[in-house]
Amino acid sequence: AEDLSVEELESLLARKKREARDERLRQFRRSGRTLKLRSEPPLPSNKSEVQAFPGAIREGATEEIPHGRKVTVRSTMNKVLLVVEIVAVVGLAFILFNGVEALQMLNQEVAEAIGGGIPTPTPLITSVVLPSGHTPPNSPGGAMPNEAEIPENLRPLVQSLPAVAIPTPGPEQARNIFIPAIWNASAPVVQGDGWEQLKRGVGQHIGSVNPGDVGNLILSAHNDIFGKLFRDLDKLKPGDEILVSTATREYTYRVTGLRIVEPTEVEVMDPTARPTITLISCYPYLKDTHRIVVIAELVGR
Repeated sequence: AEDLSVEELESLLARKKREARDERLRQFRRSGRTLKLRSEPPLPSNKSEVQAFPGAIREGATEEIPHGRKVTVRSTMNKVLLVVEIVAVVGLAFILFNGVEALQMLNQEVAEAIGGGIPTPTPLITSVVLPSGHTPPNSPGGAMPNEAEIPENLRPLVQSLPAVAIPTPGPEQARNIFIPAIWNASAPVVQGDGWEQLKRGVGQHIGSVNPGDVGNLILSAHNDIFGKLFRDLDKLKPGDEILVSTATREYTYRVTGLRIVEPTEVEVMDPTARPTITLISCYPYLKDTHRIVVIAELVGR
């Protein structure tokens, strides 16, 4: 077999297959399971016959083609499926990587938002002492803001606080106040009750309600300096009227009570459930160790 050429091997293989097929036909004929057919031409026996009858080689070779086609198709499909699987794995890895990165960024943004959203508490001086506190004008050094009233442990904090911003004037803010029992004329009302504001009149505490509104309207003035506007608050009695006007209307309050308190009794400035006005000044006259507080409620508009 080693001395045969490729053509001779192919011819030999075709002859073997033809002989096997003929043998099966003979068996079928003997058993009566087939009809007698026209005899096939003899197979070529050598190289020259193979060249003379190329159809024989083609006929024998075609029997192997279907199996080869199946193998080729299956191999191609396997390659295609492998490529699809690789692409799917790469895509899944890409999605997971981007998802993890996006989740980390989101967690960082949430952490920054939470960390930056915590407000820093800002204590107010009104939560420490009542407004209008000052040293008496006849004391050494004269009249000046009385920082000694502030508790010592809170003094550095209060001194470091920035000045309270004065709101823009509006038509509903208090403009004037008139107390008929102790005055002959009205006095101006300014926004704020700091040292500079009380030089110009009666000061409305920033954050307190406007005249006529539900809540506590807080007004302060000095008793022995800067016009001595609240010098005679201790002469007021229950039933006396306090008139407060805005740019458009006037409100009438009626006195219900009077108290002498410590400078640190800031609860007198707490909000109220009814329209109320609270007048505050230093007391007693030329001593200024306490505060006098007059409380009145709205009775008409």
